[in-house]
Amino acid sequence: MKKAAVAGAGIAGIASAIRLAAQNYHVDIFEAQDAPGGKISEIHRQGFRFDTGPSLFTLPELVDELFTILGENPREFVTYEKLTNVTRYFFDDGTLINAGSTPQEFADEIEHATREHGSTVLQYLKDAAKLYSLTANTFIFSPFNLKTLRSEEASTIMRNIGTLDAFRSLHQANRFFFSDERLIKLFDRYATYNGSNPYKTPATLKMISHLEHNTGAYFPNEGMYALIKGLKAVAEKHGVNFHFNTPVNGFTIKNKAVSSIQVNGETYSYDVYLSDIDIYALYKRHIQSVRTPLSLTMQELSSSAMIFYWGINRTSPELDLHNILFASDYHREFHALFKAHEITDDPTVYIFISKKVVDTDAPEGCENWYVMINAPADYGQDWDSLRDKARETILRKVHATLDYDIRPDILFEEVSDPPEIAGRTGSYRGALYGPSSNSRFSAFIRHGNSKKSVKNMYFAGGSVHPGGGIPLCLASAKIATDEIKQ
Repeated sequence: MKKAAVAGAGIAGIASAIRLAAQNYHVDIFEAQDAPGGKISEIHRQGFRFDTGPSLFTLPELVDELFTILGENPREFVTYEKLTNVTRYFFDDGTLINAGSTPQEFADEIEHATREHGSTVLQYLKDAAKLYSLTANTFIFSPFNLKTLRSEEASTIMRNIGTLDAFRSLHQANRFFFSDERLIKLFDRYATYNGSNPYKTPATLKMISHLEHNTGAYFPNEGMYALIKGLKAVAEKHGVNFHFNTPVNGFTIKNKAVSSIQVNGETYSYDVYLSDIDIYALYKRHIQSVRTPLSLTMQELSSSAMIFYWGINRTSPELDLHNILFASDYHREFHALFKAHEITDDPTVYIFISKKVVDTDAPEGCENWYVMINAPADYGQDWDSLRDKARETILRKVHATLDYDIRPDILFEEVSDPPEIAGRTGSYRGALYGPSSNSRFSAFIRHGNSKKSVKNMYFAGGSVHPGGGIPLCLASAKIATDEIKQ
């Protein structure tokens, strides 16, 4: 039986291990932390449970496929439900918008709450669906190489280059389409789904709104970490061996191929090697003998995050599972993030309360608040000062939005910032998605899932093609393991 080594047990690493097991590989997966999941983790404190990573779940069929390729019933491992309300949006002028689970519900809500016509929203989502249908197989679910670029699908894209909308920013496209500033801000937000700047990232990213509002958003019945637990269980059932507290120290490369992997001072040899390690960290620490691609050094890093985990001694009927409290000046927020590498004094605040779905995630009469703002990558800023500033800013914004002071109800607090994220997940400078998409060429120069100069090494995860977030990480695992199969 052929053997495969997977470095990193993030969701892309686990998905890759499952796919390799389905190809009859003996798979060892090495993880530096004491549990699987990478950025998708959980915290347990004083009867509260918090998901620590991605909290929006779209394209659940990509998860289900990882069970069905092994002949298993996904519902025996993971259950989830479609959300009836995707997100609750709060604006500083008092406007409240509930994003219903269907395009029509969303459009009706927007028409009621703003001066925008619902038909405009429906047309925008229709255009986003068309863009996704045109590009997804080429740009998301296929390796980005010459063979793909020469395919008939790529030719179709070139014949419809206007639909791609790559020559203006997402903000420019949204400003052209909508007249209401609140709607422009709402649809600009999709740039942050891969840590990018809506004022710079191509309008192609408007396809993300299709996944959330046309295909729908979901949530696991036991929280986001249930995805990792289910995938680990099915992987182990089919022979994948997990090795925790076992960091990879490096790879030995000879004659343009990996000959061995170094783990905890020991050396092991496999037929193929797959890395779910952040691509920047991989070149800097694990394959120093391989030249770092110039395209990687040229790309601007994605944003990071500042996250407060609060055990709250009250309930908040005003809030839903996913909540956005928008900044008053969105442009200033992104200038601070990507130019000044600072946190503005009025950031957009995201509040995620899994207790709204998973009743056991907090004690009776309490809630588990995951409170996040976008933060710059770590360039040596004074994070103690930025953390204190961010906390006070968030508390004031929550008070102004909900009309009550949450401070007396905070039973305990945990904080995560870019240095902590870098240390825990291995993300270079704490950038959550590796390279940003702050260029019209970003998709074309993102690191691929294989490398000609290292023939038996493959790459998956949010820092390589096609990008970050659960669906794209799962796509990267499929692309990489399909290349192994071929």
